[in-house]
Amino acid sequence: MIDSIGSLSERIRGKKAKFLLVIGTTDVSLIPGITVAGATPELTMFTPAADAEYLITGKCKVINGVPITPDGIPTPALLTRASLSFMNIDKLVVNAGARVTPRIPYLDLHGEPGQDIRNGGIRKEVGERIIENGITLGESLSDEGILVIGESIPAGTTTAAAVLTGLGFDGIKTVSSSSPNNPKDIKRAIVEEAIRKSPSNLMDRIFWLSDPVLLGVSAVTIGFKGLVILAGGTQMTAVAAIVKELEPRRLSEIGIVTTRWVVRDSSASIVEASKEIGVNLSYSNVNLSGSQYEGLRVYERGFVKEGVGAGGSMALALSNGSSEGELVKRIDEYYSDLINADNKAI
Repeated sequence: MIDSIGSLSERIRGKKAKFLLVIGTTDVSLIPGITVAGATPELTMFTPAADAEYLITGKCKVINGVPITPDGIPTPALLTRASLSFMNIDKLVVNAGARVTPRIPYLDLHGEPGQDIRNGGIRKEVGERIIENGITLGESLSDEGILVIGESIPAGTTTAAAVLTGLGFDGIKTVSSSSPNNPKDIKRAIVEEAIRKSPSNLMDRIFWLSDPVLLGVSAVTIGFKGLVILAGGTQMTAVAAIVKELEPRRLSEIGIVTTRWVVRDSSASIVEASKEIGVNLSYSNVNLSGSQYEGLRVYERGFVKEGVGAGGSMALALSNGSSEGELVKRIDEYYSDLINADNKAI
């Protein structure tokens, strides 16, 4: 089903939650025009680490300022941090395979950065290690609460499209973009080449087409004994598809919670993909058109849309009693802190 939190809120209201941010990089983000999750392709390698640092501490150490798009729009970690500030919630960073690691404490799945999927994204032994360690981590975090998992990996929608395609779904039709102009022609060419070269064995194909974050989130989801909220956009449909292949019984205990901007993205089809895979989909119906800041109002014009668990975090805040007005006000306050900070954003 799809709703604006709806029945899901009954399952998460009042329950203790943990928030996991799984980070990693893929060399796909170095392909010109494929992503705007960084001011330049080279700076996308810093984005996940900087997102993690900002989420936990409110400032970044691996770069000056915070990650922004080439148009100057700040990371959606801003929305996540503001939303989670309403709750007493544990926040953990998990490194699945980042080329630049954060300068804060984090859990490590001992993966590696993803390569260009046209030549094989994840080496088999590395993929197996990520999955084994991710399942172990998920099991160790299991309790009576819920687990909310966000992600940060530039170009992750392209690897997600490849994995979905490799598993028999229409990946290119499904995935969204952090830009209003979804570069589907570029994505299609990359995915088609990667698919042509991919192995026939199921797991080998998943590794070839994937990135460390997709594998890490999937593995933690499989290992956790309880409700998992996949807090993200169309990338999380690829996670659900992997879980369906590896541990289909877990699908009944996971749900994707995204933003209204992803659900309403005419260039993507997260609603149809979720139904086809068989995973519940909800969204946080937060509207930023009333924000004081143009850098936030542009979300309503299709910029950024999701990331770093923004949709799930906003849904969590709303389900636990915060109003939309209070949430937008808090997001504005955090944005004000950013633009008034002494350090310059990169």
